[in-house]
Amino acid sequence: MADTAMAPPSRRFGPAWPVVGLFLLAGLVSALVLERQVPPELWWRALVAPDPARLDQLAAHYVLFPRFAVALLVGAALGLAGAILQQVLRNPLAEPATLGISAGAHLSLAVATLWLPEALALGREWVALAGAGLSAAALLALSWRKGLSPVTVVLAGLVLSLYAGSVSGVMVLFNHDLLIGLFLWGAGFLDQQDWSMAAFLAPRLAVLALAAALVLRPLVLLGLGEGGARSLGLSVAGARLAGLVIAVMLAALSVAAVGVVSFVGLAAPTIVGMAGARRLGPRLLWATLCGAALLWATDALVLLAPVTYRELPTGAVTAVLGVPMLLWLLPRLRTAAPPVTTAAAPPPRASRPALLLAGGALLLPLALWAAVAAGRGPDGWEWSAGDALAAVEPWRLPRALAALAGGAMLAVAGATLQRMTGNPLAAPEILGVSSGAILGVIVLMFSAETPGRGAQILAGGAGAAAVLAAMMALGRRDGFSPDRLLLAGIATSSISGVVVAVLMAGHDPRLQTLVTWLSGSTYMVGPTDALAAALLAGLAVAAIPFVARWLDLLPLGGGVAAALGVSPPLSRAVLFSLSALLTAAATLIVGPLSFVGLMGPHLARMLGLQRAAAHLAGSALLGGLVMLAADWLGRGVIFPYQVPAGLLASVIGGPFLLWLLGRR
Repeated sequence: MADTAMAPPSRRFGPAWPVVGLFLLAGLVSALVLERQVPPELWWRALVAPDPARLDQLAAHYVLFPRFAVALLVGAALGLAGAILQQVLRNPLAEPATLGISAGAHLSLAVATLWLPEALALGREWVALAGAGLSAAALLALSWRKGLSPVTVVLAGLVLSLYAGSVSGVMVLFNHDLLIGLFLWGAGFLDQQDWSMAAFLAPRLAVLALAAALVLRPLVLLGLGEGGARSLGLSVAGARLAGLVIAVMLAALSVAAVGVVSFVGLAAPTIVGMAGARRLGPRLLWATLCGAALLWATDALVLLAPVTYRELPTGAVTAVLGVPMLLWLLPRLRTAAPPVTTAAAPPPRASRPALLLAGGALLLPLALWAAVAAGRGPDGWEWSAGDALAAVEPWRLPRALAALAGGAMLAVAGATLQRMTGNPLAAPEILGVSSGAILGVIVLMFSAETPGRGAQILAGGAGAAAVLAAMMALGRRDGFSPDRLLLAGIATSSISGVVVAVLMAGHDPRLQTLVTWLSGSTYMVGPTDALAAALLAGLAVAAIPFVARWLDLLPLGGGVAAALGVSPPLSRAVLFSLSALLTAAATLIVGPLSFVGLMGPHLARMLGLQRAAAHLAGSALLGGLVMLAADWLGRGVIFPYQVPAGLLASVIGGPFLLWLLGRR
């Protein structure tokens, strides 16, 4: 008895104490919100039988109380889905948002809104379920060869989320009036106008909760590992499929109801697990309750914010709270299998790489000239020459040169990262440095009346430097683990997406310029910016001979590199800094371009450029050409409309990235 009396709360009360605490917080904040609307003595009447002549009671009955109910139901669904996914995949980072399931459901709703509106007549939840199911199937296909390794599963899920976001961005850009409401709703708004959504969710979630209870024993056996589960007569594939189906349906219902709400499914199981819920049955129950309390408390805090910020989406707030938790959990994630640095078959090698590079260098000015001279006008495609070329050159040449330089810088950064880490999926766009630049520019735009280009570059550089310092600190603590570094970068990148979603919800007129820049457009590039970009790209290429030896030796292992006179910690720090700075520079000049830093290095390897110097130089050439082609196609493929080069490159490069992930 004495030991029990002296035990800490986490042992005496287990997961009850954080869950009860969250419910008390949610109830207290909700009471403060209600008190602003209705006197406390009228709360019960406003809930069960509001006076039709009292607008305050009607608002509480049809807006506030249904919103609290939906927050409880959606939070419970996400908490249960996260706990099931973590058990099925044996992955502490698994939840609908980090695995791309929520993003797939949201994208399917956008596609149906544009091209299959009759599908929405069957029910929004079925459309969301189809998208969530496809995302889950893609996730399993991409990570199956790695035995559903925790890091690989989460990396595949986050890549799926990024690609779904890029495709959604293109769709919103060209169907703004039709999809802007869906885009804003998808950020996680819990606004309600009646009890219909709560009535829709409650019975369906009850059925899925019952289904989870029925498959509890198979899910428990999955925790023994495949060998142990099979020895007890369990069909591992069937149990895993049953758990995934329940979790996907829970996620789809949540997205169909309120949009994408991130990290609740990650936080709830983690909180109750840390509080002592070790067995699966209690963990599922407490995670469900914790998710309900967590989302209710978060939404109540959003409602308590000043009226100016009432449009803040609850899903954005949960994402901001969840990113630090994801970063905290990364070092505790089980180490995946070492990344494969050599293929089963010998990679192709160019017999004369110098001749190949010389040919590419000669092709570059020809491609630049063609991108300026060839274009589409009111009369169709045309080739400009003489006076006609002089007329279009002042506005075509700067953006073409900037696209070429930006692609070259990103490709050099990507090749450096891939060789430094031995990770073929390393891409500068997902290290979070671009997000830092975005946030720096956003802060400047909303703190200065008319910021100039120089001020924007300085602000973006400051934001990129801040993220760079944080990434260096994280990488140093974890020994620059390639997969964890990429995961940390993707998690950090989500913050900028949250900020943009919040700003979009505010309908600020300054956002038009920001959205254009975020899409990777070169519309705003002038001659000075283009020359600066070309100069920076030239300096990056000039640095190749000085870092080539490091990049040739580091893939051989730290011991071999140290024996040959290379300091692995110092060289990695310098190379990572160089890559991040090149990424930041490209982002500041032409926006946060996507996937070019991945495609350029792989295309160079496919041409047989294997040694570091030739690989980096070839990556610069090919990355620049890819970005130049994306800018040229975006300018004319659907004339008179234009597709921003960054979005077009991401839509083209996304499948390439997923293909590489599946081969990894």
